[in-house]
Amino acid sequence: MDIHQSSLHFKTVSQMHGAIGIEMPKHPLFSILRFEDLPEVKTGQRTRLISDFYQISLKMQSPCKMQYGQTTYDFDEGVISCFAPKQVSFIDEDFVFAKSGWILTIHPDFLLSYPLGKKIKDFGFFDYAVNEALIMSDDEQKSVETIFEQIDREYRLPIDNFSQDLIIAILEVLLSYCNRYYNRQFITRKVVSNDLLSRFERILKTHIDNEIKAELPTASALAAELNMSSKYLSDCLRQLTGQTTQQLIHEKLVEQAKMLLSTTELSVSEIAYRLGFEYSQSFSKLFKNKTNQTPVEFRHLFN
Repeated sequence: MDIHQSSLHFKTVSQMHGAIGIEMPKHPLFSILRFEDLPEVKTGQRTRLISDFYQISLKMQSPCKMQYGQTTYDFDEGVISCFAPKQVSFIDEDFVFAKSGWILTIHPDFLLSYPLGKKIKDFGFFDYAVNEALIMSDDEQKSVETIFEQIDREYRLPIDNFSQDLIIAILEVLLSYCNRYYNRQFITRKVVSNDLLSRFERILKTHIDNEIKAELPTASALAAELNMSSKYLSDCLRQLTGQTTQQLIHEKLVEQAKMLLSTTELSVSEIAYRLGFEYSQSFSKLFKNKTNQTPVEFRHLFN
């Protein structure tokens, strides 16, 4: 396969198969492929990829390093990566497929009328702005390989009234394993996570400490500065601190407000403006919700 475009957008599973140069999928909304069976890819330049479907890949023996989220992996271990529709990824000029493994492609329409169609949107590992890899032990890799093989066997059988039900049932098992690895990595990668917390706190402090007028920090804006999605950042911070991104933002805003109320003569409106609130009523409501006092009542404690 020769790629000489700076951007590719795959709207259908068949379109993706055609671009790779392989036979059309047995089902228009679903396919499963072995990396061993894929042709060599030659890219003339760094290429931006977007697809309108979910993809779950099990990569083994990848000959090149790739960056996932905050960490670079060499794929000596088995790695699962997951993409949701409309997510953006890139392949560089030296890109090559993994030497072995699986790639599962599911169009959202394949899941319509099934509970999984709604549930899949809640899995955090599909919500990365820049994907984190899901790392497995040898035993875990074997378990996951077995699931991919089950899906592949069912995919290659003639389509009947039970085909879709069975594939989705097996897919749910695979996603349950992915969810286990996703949540476990917040525990096993403490060093990386603690570094993330430090960077988050520095960025948040910069937003709030502006002495002229801060921009009211939002979870999505802070996540964007950290090159990850709001969902992933919030999940990670919850594991580290017991609080979501939004809760931590509110905590820091109230902390700064207390300092300004107790050490300056700025009015409540001026403090609200400095912290980034468009309306002082919104600031007062948040402050009372967190402290059971209005800003004025709190200030009176220091007069």
